[in-house]
Amino acid sequence: MNHPRLSGQSLTVFDDLSNDQDEEALGLDRGDEHRSIPINGILKQHQFRNNAISTAKYSIYTFVPKFLYEQFRRYANVFFLFVALMQQIPGVSPTGRFTTAVPLVFILVVSAIKEIFEDFKRHVEDRAVNRSKVKALRRVNEEGPSQWVDIMWNEVVVGDFLKITSGQFFPADMILLSSSETERMCYIETANLDGETNLKVRQAPKDLPVWMKSDDLEKVTGVVNCENPNRHLYEFSGNIQLDQGLAQKAIPVNNDAILLRGAILKNTSWVFGFVIYTGHESKLMMNSTAPPLKRSTVDKLTNKQIIMMFMILIIISLISAIASEIWNKGNEFLLFIPWKDGVPVNFGFNFLTFTILYNNLIPISLQVALEVVRYVQASYINQDMEMYHEETDTPAKARTSNLNEELGAVRYIFSDKTGTLTSNIMEFKRCSIGGQTFGDTETGMDPSQIESILRCKDKLSEQVRNFFTLMAVCHTVVPEPSPESSELTYQAASPDEGALVKGAAKVGFVFTTRKPAECTIEIFGERKTYEILNVIDFTSSRKRMSIIVRTPEDRIILMCKGADTMIYERLSDRNDSSQTDVVLEHLEMFATDGLRTLCLAAVEISAEEYEEWRIEYDKASTAILNREEKIAIVADRIEQNLILYGASAIEDRLQDGVPETIADLLRAHIKVWVLTGDKQETAINIGYSTRLLSNDIELLVINEEGLDATRDCVRKHLSQRRHLLHQENNIGLIIDGKTLTHALHSEVLADFVELSLAVKCLICCRVSPMQKAEIVDMVRQKTDAITLAIGDGANDVAMIQAAHVGVGISGMEGLQAACSSDYSIAQFRFLRRLLFVHGAWNHNRLCKLILYSFHKNVCLYLIEMWFAIYSGWSGQTLFERWTIAMYNVFFTALPPLAIGLFDRTCSAQTMMNFPELYRPEQHEIVFNRKTFWVWITNSVYHSLVLYFISMFLMTQDVAWSHGRDGGYLMLGNMCYTYVVITVCLKAGLEMNAWSWPVHAAIWGSIGCWFLFLWLYSNFWRWFPIGADMAGMDWMVFSSALFWFGCLFVPVAALLLDLCVIVLRRTTCKTLAMAIRESEIQDADSVPLTSNAKHRFNETARLIRNAFRTPSMSPTQTSTYRSAGEPCSSSSQQDVELKHGYAFSQEEHGVMSQGDLIRHTDSTRKKPKGL
Repeated sequence: MNHPRLSGQSLTVFDDLSNDQDEEALGLDRGDEHRSIPINGILKQHQFRNNAISTAKYSIYTFVPKFLYEQFRRYANVFFLFVALMQQIPGVSPTGRFTTAVPLVFILVVSAIKEIFEDFKRHVEDRAVNRSKVKALRRVNEEGPSQWVDIMWNEVVVGDFLKITSGQFFPADMILLSSSETERMCYIETANLDGETNLKVRQAPKDLPVWMKSDDLEKVTGVVNCENPNRHLYEFSGNIQLDQGLAQKAIPVNNDAILLRGAILKNTSWVFGFVIYTGHESKLMMNSTAPPLKRSTVDKLTNKQIIMMFMILIIISLISAIASEIWNKGNEFLLFIPWKDGVPVNFGFNFLTFTILYNNLIPISLQVALEVVRYVQASYINQDMEMYHEETDTPAKARTSNLNEELGAVRYIFSDKTGTLTSNIMEFKRCSIGGQTFGDTETGMDPSQIESILRCKDKLSEQVRNFFTLMAVCHTVVPEPSPESSELTYQAASPDEGALVKGAAKVGFVFTTRKPAECTIEIFGERKTYEILNVIDFTSSRKRMSIIVRTPEDRIILMCKGADTMIYERLSDRNDSSQTDVVLEHLEMFATDGLRTLCLAAVEISAEEYEEWRIEYDKASTAILNREEKIAIVADRIEQNLILYGASAIEDRLQDGVPETIADLLRAHIKVWVLTGDKQETAINIGYSTRLLSNDIELLVINEEGLDATRDCVRKHLSQRRHLLHQENNIGLIIDGKTLTHALHSEVLADFVELSLAVKCLICCRVSPMQKAEIVDMVRQKTDAITLAIGDGANDVAMIQAAHVGVGISGMEGLQAACSSDYSIAQFRFLRRLLFVHGAWNHNRLCKLILYSFHKNVCLYLIEMWFAIYSGWSGQTLFERWTIAMYNVFFTALPPLAIGLFDRTCSAQTMMNFPELYRPEQHEIVFNRKTFWVWITNSVYHSLVLYFISMFLMTQDVAWSHGRDGGYLMLGNMCYTYVVITVCLKAGLEMNAWSWPVHAAIWGSIGCWFLFLWLYSNFWRWFPIGADMAGMDWMVFSSALFWFGCLFVPVAALLLDLCVIVLRRTTCKTLAMAIRESEIQDADSVPLTSNAKHRFNETARLIRNAFRTPSMSPTQTSTYRSAGEPCSSSSQQDVELKHGYAFSQEEHGVMSQGDLIRHTDSTRKKPKGL
């Protein structure tokens, strides 16, 4: 059914407005391109993008060209296509016309099936997103009124009215029209977009009429004018023109009224929205990039070596063709060689013949083996129950198999914070009151303990009462009664405030009601109402929030909570210095446990003092110029002589196993960078709680405004610490998104790259999705390191796609990151197993498979060159045609599969216990240019030994009873047998773990050749194929020299390999060898890494002791005030970091925190939005 507002013709008024209306009146700059959308009008068909999104690599129309491009980026496929075409020239190919074409087509078909299967799963996941349901205002029948009906996301079009309810994602970018809340505001969570955990307030344009029902929306006519789609998340300009008789009124719309796709509606029953951008034109999708066609580093290196092998093939083909010319011209006088007079030798044909003869030096079976092995390896990941998350019923999933080996060589991990490292859950755990600590990091607060203290009417009882009263009153939280029960639900824009209010309620101080000018709390059944006089907003520069209330006893109290640096410098001399010192010690202890801390204080104000201050505050609040600065100055005057009530400690709950995982990643010499859209204090606090940062680390904090200041700051850090940066150091770098913009400028980039790559860890905060991708791309461009990005939100998609390997967390923020990733897991802790087990195994297996595939092919097909020396460079093959064709298909197909699927350095548990085993993989010891050519040289040596010893054994021809001698095929089959045995045993030498599939692959391959030789030698009796091989089995198997050679020749060829292995395992033993030997002997491997391995609990204990520095008294406030050197961490900031201060709340939003409170009434019945 067509959309009711889509038509082949546009509305006349729409065309007139878009062409004739004065652009200045639209609120848009003259000359800027913009779009106009009729309200309840008719849209042109296909005028705007639909709302369907796709994260898949292919579509029906793009599959063939994209797939062929991807396949023929591999030079091996290009080469084999060339050979297959050359084989079609009559008289050129010594091996037949289809011996290359058929395997090449088979390779492409297998690869296509794998790609289709993997991409089909992406299409299924995209379909699940596109078919999510949302309520849209649609006319069910032509005569009836419009109703809210459920439609799928991909049916949403520009110009739709949508109704979103609490907890739902916004399916498109919309203008907020109305909501269930007062002042038509709503709360949204944008963690999926920018990583910030605090809720943001959005408000409908103030001059819009009040539309609370579908009937109201149905009658609206006019036009929405807005800028064209762009990726700026925090910028929007446009207006709404409503038809009001003959006149039209333009209502401005800015970013405060925009609801972006990917955000979630929170703490709001419902909203009405008008769709302006859909699908890939939404700001979220424009911050993503097209799904890239990724290739592994091993693939790229293999490609380069294939080019070298191709050049060598061309060289030896030229040498063979030249030698053929010389031979032919030098032997024309020999009468027994039939030469045709007047027929010149064709050098070009000879060259093509030798090229085809030697073409299998590049293994055509390699691509098939890689595709099969990678697919099975991916299934290992999918079926690994150790990475299955039972709570959410989410297994690990490999969405592509082309990057399995990259997981084993990662050197940089870029991680999001919100939802990736943390669980998006904050909980009040501990506090410090009156010199004592309450609560436990594991279990939290004990209500019975608090209640028993309050029964005692002593000083501590009063301090506890004041502390929790402040927690229950000083905030902007809104209580909502649950419709199902009498329990209260707290709607908080700040997750920290939500945790504090819930923590107070847990111990008996329950916040029950909020009205525009008062709030009510209930303390163990006793209700108290506080009149709210003023709210002084939290800002990142003030680092505190205050509220002035009138108590039930008619006292005026200023309650304040904030950073310890801000609170302590405003404390009164009446505070007990011993208790304030103890609170500082407790703050350090809380910070050591990774908790977010705030100090709570208050002061009583006389009525006269308050009235004088209120007049000044009202003037500052209405100032036209420098309003924020004036408010801060006036607020600072009243926030003095505070009495410290204590300190709170909130846990920003980490996902299980995050600290241990990061510790193990660091032990594996993997650098971990945290890229988050959250605030700097929050990001640093998480850095400490995850143990990415420790107290002894030197933090370089770069927060600069301009390009010049950023350049000077970066260069200063480089010059002061250059002697430390190019060695193992303990330096961390913190930078915010605004400064990062300048740091990535061409003038600063080189110095910033040098600094960032040299430090131990880096934390980027307040960064946009594209900045995350730019950071990843910077490391990719400036280093050869393999990068991995991990995140769970839509704001992480660009970063995930920019990295060599993208890992998505199937978390609370939706599935878009997981759908766009290469691998998805349910929890960050599963990354350890993904890298240390699957990554290390797959890297080792794939590298060995590639090296072995080249080895076995060079070992056989180079023998054709040695034989050409004795065959007059005629292009005659030593081996029968079909035995050549079957070599890679049957006789040596299983050993590389066994290596790729069953080999392992150590057991999975050992790999997890010893992250140090991961290091050789990331340092490219297993596969690099040097290793590749060592293998090739060894295979050349093997081919020489195998051919010339076989020649020696056949020096004297033997005549069998039927009168035939063996001829060249006897030599060929003997030599072929020795090659098969040798390359199969070579695979066994390279295996670290023998199992029954390995035995079956090696011995079965050898047996398969003997069976084939017997069957093929007798095949001619029934079919006219292989007449030259008739009776060959009897001649070969009856030769004593043949059986002697089976024992002697492979041993002779592999003797050098055996010597190298013995030498390595005795005099050059690696850590992996030592641990593997201990594992085989069932011994304890721990002593082998005793110097490198430390248990996490011990590390945590040492860090905790390191945190316990001499405390600071209130009189030492100069330390808080002192400004550090430019671009360095100030001592004030150092103290805040050490004491764990962190607080999240939206700043400079559409509505101040004071206005938010004054417009909130929790007792008001909310409209239903019918």
